[in-house]
Amino acid sequence: MPNNTYCSIARGHEYHGPYHDHEYGFPVESDDLLFERLMLEINQAGLSWLTILRKRDGLRSAYDQFAIEQVAEYGDEDRARLMQDSRIIRNHLKVEAAISNARTLLDIRVSHGSFKRWLDQYHPLDTIDWTRLFKKTFRYTGGEITASFLISTGYLPGAHHPTCPVHETIRALHPKSMQ
Repeated sequence: MPNNTYCSIARGHEYHGPYHDHEYGFPVESDDLLFERLMLEINQAGLSWLTILRKRDGLRSAYDQFAIEQVAEYGDEDRARLMQDSRIIRNHLKVEAAISNARTLLDIRVSHGSFKRWLDQYHPLDTIDWTRLFKKTFRYTGGEITASFLISTGYLPGAHHPTCPVHETIRALHPKSMQ
């Protein structure tokens, strides 16, 4: 395996290792977990992935475990609380994106039954079309955020090098990226 891949640097790392070995590229069924993964990618914009992994527990706690229904109900007091919480990325646009995107996901649940079904309905799209769809639907989602989210949740290929042992584990789960 080439030395410059995420697979080569993540293996054995305190934070990257568990994420690489048990989450990255694996199909995700839960709407709340899909929302968490989208919000992690949004919060990563302009920062290192290691920073996000280190802050992940704090993000989960601050955003009520990324429970869509709860985040969608956040108001001004919650916004103020989040902007004072040093465990998270205190960026007004990212906080607003979390609340707005949770509300959008409630609408998607009404129209499609779940976030996963919505994603499945549009699969397969290329990265450009996924990006257009996400920019039209969600806040704070550009090309890199959208692609990273879809790769991390098994909708686009590229999470693992073909020689990475995790690649075969994921293949056995039949993610959309390998169909």
